[in-house]
This record gives sequence, structure tokens and C-alpha cells, in this order.
Amino acid sequence: MSEDVGGVPCPACGTPNPPDRRFCRRCAAPLTPAAAPAPLPWWRTVWPLRRRTRAGSGRLVRFLVVLAVVLALCAGGFLLLPAGRHLVQDTLDKLGKAKAVTATRSEASADLPGHPVGHATDGLSNRYWAAPGPGASVTYTFGKPFRLVAVIITNGASTSPEDYAKQGRALQIDMEVTDRDGVKVNKKLTLSDKPGPQTFTTGISDVTTVRLTLDAPAGLAPDRHVALAEVEFFQRS
Repeated sequence: MSEDVGGVPCPACGTPNPPDRRFCRRCAAPLTPAAAPAPLPWWRTVWPLRRRTRAGSGRLVRFLVVLAVVLALCAGGFLLLPAGRHLVQDTLDKLGKAKAVTATRSEASADLPGHPVGHATDGLSNRYWAAPGPGASVTYTFGKPFRLVAVIITNGASTSPEDYAKQGRALQIDMEVTDRDGVKVNKKLTLSDKPGPQTFTTGISDVTTVRLTLDAPAGLAPDRHVALAEVEFFQRS
């Protein structure tokens, strides 16, 4: 075969080839190699858009997948936001220190002479608020909203077992907490029938008022009343 052929030399070995050949007559390398694809734009380098595709192949599917993922993340974030906030606040309650907070005003639905409702927040456990019977309530109002982390109840007339048994006591207290937006949270505090302080964890934010209603009395008799020695409120410091 004559080597005197004019034409474009082979890009691999340099051998001249006739213009109509597609492969080199010596090394069979392609004489017209495909052009290198243009670089992708930056947004096509992010999964799942980074895969090169032919026109229209899979683009709609990938778009719908991305849209579904975004919508799912938005919906999940919306649904989990309250739970996430509660978890953060609860963690801060555990890590922080609690300090006592005093109500600016306390108002009882009823009390008996010599045992006003103020005796339940005077810091002395040998004086008490005396209510004529179950259903009596006291409302505590606070000067500014705060995070209520715990309530300590000292039930009965005293921490002394002998004096404790002389009066009736509530074994359940219905607690209604109102925040600064007017939203109410209700909790039932079940107390043990024994003298001494009992602690109840609450974890309620932006508290402005707390109402306690005495219920489920024990040791009540015609000559006795329902006694509540002390109520203490604690906020996160």
C-alpha cells in the first residue's frame, strides 16, 4: 500500500489518512474524536443534579424528588418545632439553677380567721392557710413573666407529724398556670399524705399567674379544716 497519502495526520500516530477515512489506516485510532463535554455549571455539581443526562432524561424525576425532600424537611421542621423548643427548655432547666420567686399578690377564695392565705407564703412551716373545705382556691400573681421550673408544696398544718394530723389536708391540688398570652396550662399535683415539703417539676414558660385549687381532702372532720402550710415557686436563674 502506498504511503504517499495526503490528508489530515492521525492525532495518535501522525500517519496521513485519506479525507474520507474515520479511523487511522495504521493504528485504527479515531480520526475525528468527540469533543470534550463543556464543564457543568456550579449548581449541576450538587447531588442529585450533578449527573450528566441527555435532554429531558430523568430531569422531571429528579426535580420531583428534590421538591419532595424539601417539602418533607419543611413539614418535619414545622411539626417538630414545639417538641424541639420543649427539649431545649427542659435541658436548660436541668443545667441551670433554680431560685425562688415571690408572688406580688395572693388572693384566696376563702380562708378562716387566724389563718389567712398569706401564711402559705411567709416562709414558716408552722403557720398555714386554712380553707373551710375542698374547692377553695388561691391565685398568685407575679410581677413579670418567668420560667416556672418547680413548685414545692408543704401540706397540712405543720411539718411536725403530731400537728400535721390535727387538721385536714388536700391530697390533690389542681394547678392552673396562665402565661402572658393568656394561654392556660393545667396540671394535677398528687400529694402524699405525710408532713414535709414535696417537689413538683413544672417547666412552663412566661408564667404570670398560678391558681391552686384544693381537692381530695384527708383527715377532714366537723371541727377541722383543710390546711396548707407553705407554697414555694422556683424559676430558672
